[in-house]
Amino acid sequence: MNIFKKIETSLFKKKPFVVYKKPNSIYVNSFFQKNDEIYTSKSYTETGFIFAPFDSKEMNVIMPLSKSDLIEEEIKFKKEEFIKNKRILNEDEIKKQKHIKLVEKGIESIKENSFKKVVLSRKEEVLLNDFSVLETFEKLINKYTNAFVYVWFHPKVGMWIGATPETLLTTKGGHFTTMSLAGTQTLKKNINEVSWGDKELEEQQLVTDYLTRKLNTVTTDYTVNNLESFRIGNLLHLRTKVFGKYKGPIVNLIKLLHPTPAVCGFPMEASKKFILNNESYKRKFYTGFLGELNLKKSSNLYVNLRCMEIQNGYGIIYVGGGITESSNPEKEWEETIAKSFAIKDSI
Repeated sequence: MNIFKKIETSLFKKKPFVVYKKPNSIYVNSFFQKNDEIYTSKSYTETGFIFAPFDSKEMNVIMPLSKSDLIEEEIKFKKEEFIKNKRILNEDEIKKQKHIKLVEKGIESIKENSFKKVVLSRKEEVLLNDFSVLETFEKLINKYTNAFVYVWFHPKVGMWIGATPETLLTTKGGHFTTMSLAGTQTLKKNINEVSWGDKELEEQQLVTDYLTRKLNTVTTDYTVNNLESFRIGNLLHLRTKVFGKYKGPIVNLIKLLHPTPAVCGFPMEASKKFILNNESYKRKFYTGFLGELNLKKSSNLYVNLRCMEIQNGYGIIYVGGGITESSNPEKEWEETIAKSFAIKDSI
């Protein structure tokens, strides 16, 4: 790939770039910034590639189209097998108990009516021996054909890589699409034979109801699709797509949707406060969003899940899950382990 050669050059010269594949696309796209300046966006009126954090009070970074070279190349896919029966190995008991106590505290707050749902996460460090970001990216695009897969680098900010199943927002010609994505289980049988428990159904419905309430404040011209099971690798999620028409600047929709209860909780203000006060680390760009902004009169933005930050020879993998009153802390821990292998299996 010519893009891969360009990545090697950008890394050598320490110039910002992003390379990515959109869901079900046969193309890899890229922005290669011509300088190492940090550009930010307040109004989301710029054209470029946006990388925004979970906490909107923190700085987003945009690679402007006007300051970048764009390259698009067709993918030659190679079939990648998913690794099975490789879950919940080498558990760190201290980290496990810490996360379980966090989940228990979240459940206790829900029972006290502080909020109905909260998304709680943790980070896990892995030593990257003989790590190649290009090989990992190539494995991810071959494994997760229906995901948004990316590598993002800025010498003054850092490097991230991921394969996310969730669309935050797409817009084009006055039309928009978004989705509620919540509930997780490991695929053990045919997707058409999967059954979901009350906890997952409740969790997903909270997100869908939140989206529709928010959208009702700006438009009534939208359609809510039927609930469906959505496979991403060895994991299944519950998904409801929502699409419709909307007039106005994209910034209004972004502020309306981000962060959704799928990555924060409900109500948003109370659950976000709990996260910031109790997770004991900064999420940075994890559960933020990224993607094309106002490119060719359309925007394609994705929630930053199943991702890893690369730092000083280590990979920092971010994983979490939605907590409701009926959550089981032990199972919530196991869910984070399962999600971590989305990246681990490709390192």
